Amino acid sequence: MLQFLARHLHPALRRTMRLRWRRLAARSWLLSRWHYRWHGHELTGKPTEMVWYLAYGSNMHHSAFRERRGMRPTEWRIGRLKGYRLRFNLEGRPMGKAAPANICLDPDCELWGVLYRITRRELLRLDSTEGVPGRNYRHVWVPVEDADGNVVTAVTYMARGKEIDGAPSFRYISLLRDGARAHRLPEAWVQFLDSVQHCE
Repeated sequence: MLQFLARHLHPALRRTMRLRWRRLAARSWLLSRWHYRWHGHELTGKPTEMVWYLAYGSNMHHSAFRERRGMRPTEWRIGRLKGYRLRFNLEGRPMGKAAPANICLDPDCELWGVLYRITRRELLRLDSTEGVPGRNYRHVWVPVEDADGNVVTAVTYMARGKEIDGAPSFRYISLLRDGARAHRLPEAWVQFLDSVQHCE
């Protein structure tokens, strides 16, 4: 019945209902467990358990992570992820005119980002803003090295993107550049972000 209704609703109404459901599910650990299971994922641990989250996109910026998404990390540090490459191969909004960040496996590459220590409940809330679980991003657990050479297991987001990269919007890539500078990521990485072509 729910699938029948979902197929026959106007796309804008479907999106609104999906967003409201995600917000509702994010408030209840029990409801979220069911929601994740329904999408073929498993929600593990306790709500108060601490995890490391690696941000490589706009969440590196204070305004996106702390202000807009309301995250309150207890600790943060820079992190290097080996064996992955930063890409801009997702469909953003407006469609065809923006491409959010994504990562893909590539044994010859590495990327830099910001490690945040947050609770699993905060991760759940972050998931709801990133559309997880759903059709795009999904969790991947990866070994990330901090500036002192310590390796921590962190969760980050990865999606099945398009074959060819698009161009991020100027506003979006500016969040990455400013976040990287604010957290003092390596100069070579900042220069790489500065070199990314953006759309107007």
